[in-house]
Amino acid sequence: MTTTTVFRPLRILHSEAATGWGGQEQYIHRMLLAMRERGHTLEAVCQPHAKLTERLRQEGFTVHTLPMDGPVNYVRGVARIRALLRAGRFDVLNTHSRRDTMLAGVAGRLAGTPLIVRTRHLAKKPGSLLSYTVVPHRVTTASEFVRRGLTERGVPESHVAVVYPAVELPPLTGQSSLRKELRLAPNDIVVGCVAVMRKQKGHKELIDAMAPLIAERPNVHLVLVGGGSPVFEEIQAYVKERGLSRRVHMLGMRNDVPDLLQGFDIFALATRQEASGTVFVEAGAMGVPVVGTRVDGVPEMMREGENGFLVPLDDIAALTAALRRLVEDPELRQRMGNAGLEFCRHSGYFSLQAMVDRVESAYLRWLEELKK
Repeated sequence: MTTTTVFRPLRILHSEAATGWGGQEQYIHRMLLAMRERGHTLEAVCQPHAKLTERLRQEGFTVHTLPMDGPVNYVRGVARIRALLRAGRFDVLNTHSRRDTMLAGVAGRLAGTPLIVRTRHLAKKPGSLLSYTVVPHRVTTASEFVRRGLTERGVPESHVAVVYPAVELPPLTGQSSLRKELRLAPNDIVVGCVAVMRKQKGHKELIDAMAPLIAERPNVHLVLVGGGSPVFEEIQAYVKERGLSRRVHMLGMRNDVPDLLQGFDIFALATRQEASGTVFVEAGAMGVPVVGTRVDGVPEMMREGENGFLVPLDDIAALTAALRRLVEDPELRQRMGNAGLEFCRHSGYFSLQAMVDRVESAYLRWLEELKK
């Protein structure tokens, strides 16, 4: 029997222990903005020095701060959040990492919060299920792959819902400053990659796959966008060692990624691990065909064979072959680019509205279930 959920405004508290600014924090930031726009009341609990604290306060959200490290802060934190949840009469507590789940989640149990949800953002398999089964009532995940990883470990399927991250879709201008910046000719072919410089992102593997194409064709270039020491320096040295410095351009961290993406002919990322891989959506939404590795949640971010190709992990020859097909066939690039525009930009699959619809529906359904 299907349960019909009826909309009602909710009071929702999000907690996050991380202090940096990455995909997880951006997910929370977008979620709070979109859910507030829908008519819900949202607040957050973060660490005092967290970048998310600053960003949310700039947007007018109430952010409660407390340190989350160490046993003393844990005991104090549980007491504070318990009091906060009771005083605020929150309907939902949504936690996002193990530390704040074990802190805020336990406080939520003590406060009698109607619904405690843990969001799983990571691709790797969890060690303990304590922060997915015992503490929270339910779980949301960033992809179907992550959902399967939890249900295979024993989390009930009815307790897990997939909420794909919303992807910001800047307007298409049809122009990019990239080629002028790098002094490239109109017929030069740019294979681009946007990813933080971590070993699991596969930058060396991508360089190895591109090397034969660079040797064969004088108009092929690889552009790497993203920073992160010490891997950035290691990749820089590797490019120099292979004699590719004139054709592999390392731009570091940039704030104009949408502009750069529109300067790519092909997007490629040989990632080794990815809960979802929204950068494939961001590239597809700019009309750029994509090439990636068939790992984790990546296949959910594209239409394989339609707007790009996927290859097995560590198969450098297959990666080279996929890139070669696109390098040598401008009509294929155009066709796959158009398919990416349709799937990533026009289908609404990765829109803010879709994200909010999924999480709101899950909250309301689970609140009804837990009343029984």
